[in-house]
Amino acid sequence: MSAEDRRFERTGGRTVFEGKILTVVVDRFRFSDGDEVEREIVRHKGAAGVVAHDDTHVYLVRQPREALDDPDFLEIPAGRLDKEGESPLEAARRELAEEIGKAAERWENITSYVSSAGMSDEVVHVFHATGLSDRSAESDENERIEIVRWPLDDLDGAIAATRDSKTLVGLLWLKLDRG
Repeated sequence: MSAEDRRFERTGGRTVFEGKILTVVVDRFRFSDGDEVEREIVRHKGAAGVVAHDDTHVYLVRQPREALDDPDFLEIPAGRLDKEGESPLEAARRELAEEIGKAAERWENITSYVSSAGMSDEVVHVFHATGLSDRSAESDENERIEIVRWPLDDLDGAIAATRDSKTLVGLLWLKLDRG
């Protein structure tokens, strides 16, 4: 099948649910050969996550993730791109302060990836933050976060302890970067 055979155009759609975090739409598409399909799509504004570490620890968080029925889900500090006009880097800086009370001197873009291409348009941006210092920020009153200082020399243990995609992407990158 050629690239031309895979070309499509959106021909219509409707919103079936609109919430605070996501919107669900049913959209119709027509392919270049005339075939039409309908797809259920989750629209999401995206998220930013931070691989933050000092010379001895990488900073992770444990928090309840009700959708997974897990009260102690381990992940990097992260959050939604839910502030109007805020860039992914600005969101990452905000989340680092809100979730673990830190700021960083140096920021590096690791990658941006699509979390579930078959059903969602969510893009997750992952950043590397170093040169950490204390910084206080207002956190969401509904968050129940435990800050986890994981030994930097045990990245394999942190990788084995999580099932979260943004955390795996970030920690595997850090492991490769550190050699």
